[in-house]
Amino acid sequence: MPYRRLPNTDAARIRAMKTALQKGQDLPPHKLAFSAKLLVDLRRILPLFENNIRHYRHSVNIQNSKSKNYAETMRKARMYLTHFIKVMNMAVTRGDLSAEIRTFYGMDISDSTVPSLISENELVNWGKKVIEGEELRIRQGGSPITNPTIAVVKVWYESFLHALHYNNTQAKRIFDLMDKNNFLRKEVDKLILELWNEVEMTHTEYSEDARKTMNEAYGLVYFYRKHELVRIEYSNLAS
Repeated sequence: MPYRRLPNTDAARIRAMKTALQKGQDLPPHKLAFSAKLLVDLRRILPLFENNIRHYRHSVNIQNSKSKNYAETMRKARMYLTHFIKVMNMAVTRGDLSAEIRTFYGMDISDSTVPSLISENELVNWGKKVIEGEELRIRQGGSPITNPTIAVVKVWYESFLHALHYNNTQAKRIFDLMDKNNFLRKEVDKLILELWNEVEMTHTEYSEDARKTMNEAYGLVYFYRKHELVRIEYSNLAS
């Protein structure tokens, strides 16, 4: 008898359950090769498993489709914030503004470098400091920095914050769905194992070839070992 291989992909799991469920719809309970309890479990878990996988794949596709826009929004926000800081520093270098202006933005008076804005957190934190600092400075009578103005920087910064919130929300949804999938997958594997064991036990009285055919009709999957394939080929040649 060839060896049985349990499903190891979600598609194979769904296919195995659907095949068994179809048997449950085609045959009366007393003629089924597995128990009525497993039929009830099948009817309950199959739609849950399918729906959760469908939602997971849909969420991943949405995130992938939005990722390019998110990256571009983050790039623009970083670029405008960087340009604003550079323009401010050039004004200090020319003497148009005093070095003390840097304190409004949370920077050291003597530091003329642009802070790191590589990570999301860095961009969030420095964007908040610079925008609030420039708005405070203007309220206190300072001349606005232009090319870009803080208003333009703020537009791209807030767009980035909105995109970041959406991205994080979607990432959490995907994680939750994946976590639920992992939980359901264990339950599905346990169900399929019990179901296949019952089917095989029901058909033990039949011949090897008949058992294999009858079991496969319930979704069981068998593979021949190498020596079994050689034996089959030899038998076919002999006949």
